[in-house]
Amino acid sequence: MFRDRIDAGRRLAERLTHYAGRDDVVVLALPRGGVPVGHEVAEALGAPLDVFLVRKLGVPGHEELAMGAIASGGVRVLNDRVVRPLGISAAAIERVAAEERRELVRREREYRGDRPPLDVRGKTVILVDDGLATGSTMRAAVAAVRRLGPAKVVVAVPVGAAETCEDFEEEADEAICAMEPEPFYSVGAWYEDFSQTTDDEVRELLGRTGSEPAR
Repeated sequence: MFRDRIDAGRRLAERLTHYAGRDDVVVLALPRGGVPVGHEVAEALGAPLDVFLVRKLGVPGHEELAMGAIASGGVRVLNDRVVRPLGISAAAIERVAAEERRELVRREREYRGDRPPLDVRGKTVILVDDGLATGSTMRAAVAAVRRLGPAKVVVAVPVGAAETCEDFEEEADEAICAMEPEPFYSVGAWYEDFSQTTDDEVRELLGRTGSEPAR
């Protein structure tokens, strides 16, 4: 188990040493839980850190179950393995998406302020989160980042469900799951401290490195 997200980020960085010291690498962390992990990765690699905003679309009445996700740039990804069996209507999906879009916009203002996002054109982008369960959120992130013209998209997480990690070997140029436990249970099951990351913590961590290369 990981002690917390900081420990998880340091251990994940050990699997990414082949990207250390390169000027074409950018780390994009998925808020909020991915930011402490991504900060440790960026520090270890000497890479700039930024956030990439993605919001899970929860099934109405069972919000913990992801039926898809949205990301900056108007990208929406739906999980047909959830939507079809439950018969979720297009109108219900749009209601949830509209609410999550408002939160996505709020968080962009909250975390970045007036600072523009990092330019990832021609760069190797390492997308970091604190874990992969269904992968809907990360799937939206990969789709959205690809629209920005990176040279390579790497998905990197401390822990993930084996099936989901395998899926990302096809969807990303490289997928690194530091642990793929069986049975998986949930992401939080593999952290001693999985307390919620706050907006203040996200801003503070971004303020340490911002869009400048970590030292």
